[in-house]
Amino acid sequence: MDFDLTDAHRMIRDMAREFAENEVRPLAAEIDRTDEFPWKLFTRMGELGLLGMTLPEEYGGSGADTVSWSLVEEELARASAAVADAQLLSKLMGDMILRNGTEAQRRKYLPSLARGEKICAIAQTEPGTGSDVASIQTTARRERGGYVLNGTKRFITAAGVCQMAIVVASVDRTKGRRGITLFIVEEGTQGFSRGSKDSLMGVRGLATGELVFEDCFVPEENRLGPEGEGFKLAMISLDSGRIGIGSQALGLAQAAMEEAIRYAKGRVAFGQPIANFQAIQFMIADMSMQIEAARLMLRKAAFLRDQGRPFSRESAEAKLFASEVLGRVVADALQIHGAYGYSAEFSIERIYRDAKLYQIWEGTSQIQRLVIARHLLR
Repeated sequence: MDFDLTDAHRMIRDMAREFAENEVRPLAAEIDRTDEFPWKLFTRMGELGLLGMTLPEEYGGSGADTVSWSLVEEELARASAAVADAQLLSKLMGDMILRNGTEAQRRKYLPSLARGEKICAIAQTEPGTGSDVASIQTTARRERGGYVLNGTKRFITAAGVCQMAIVVASVDRTKGRRGITLFIVEEGTQGFSRGSKDSLMGVRGLATGELVFEDCFVPEENRLGPEGEGFKLAMISLDSGRIGIGSQALGLAQAAMEEAIRYAKGRVAFGQPIANFQAIQFMIADMSMQIEAARLMLRKAAFLRDQGRPFSRESAEAKLFASEVLGRVVADALQIHGAYGYSAEFSIERIYRDAKLYQIWEGTSQIQRLVIARHLLR
């Protein structure tokens, strides 16, 4: 069993690390403070080939594998959770169109997504439905030549800046999940508007908010995938997304540990650096142990996906474990900082606020446990 990365993996990781350290980290606090979408960095990721990295070359990508993408997510998140998630969103939406779209849809949308000229939101969550996708309230009424959408989406990443959205709606709510269908809706479409912007505790800067559809006509050619197959297609995307979210959690945990080590070495109390105290050493040792375990779980899930093997349970386990490791690691890292950790003067305060979201989005910790148990008990 070989635990080493390939030369190609190391090259991609090092490129992402250099970009994150030199260009992202200096702006991370400002992104959090202003809560404004980091367009400059998003465009730069397009120039570097990070946004469409897993797409085939013919659509503007480089055909990178899942392990490479996981490494990029980890490195970006070490510097900024918001920038990492902007990359993840672009990657997942590109993959969804690649996997389920027509050739015309691929040609029309993928190159601009890969270049960072456009960002696509996933309009799934609603005020009353999050993980319960089968209970989506947004409707898509069939009409000559297309569909008419009505409904409101909530907590949508990039809602305030997206040029297009993949909308999850039901063509027949009596059919439950078998009525769920996906649609591509472009900015400027009549009946498609932005609602209120969400003010979030952490992972700020993603223009999260509402998308509203009021008698919004979408032509037949903008349906993504077969009618009634949207639930299955969304779940497939979630499996991959959990690897990305877990990788971000890993990167944030790594950053929190590094901040704790740096502070412990420099903070002098009782005549010596607090890093000399066994209580601090034990906390840091526990951080490292948990982070390495999460890293191995994520590598396995990414490897299985690249091999074309089932990975749904493994991705849920990796996302769940990494997000909960992050919660424990960042709590201890802030504790090591003492009162300074509670101040915005140190980045550990931002990481602490960012961390909680990883136990919520892309399926809560409780949903992950349900997914895992169902795989084991079926």
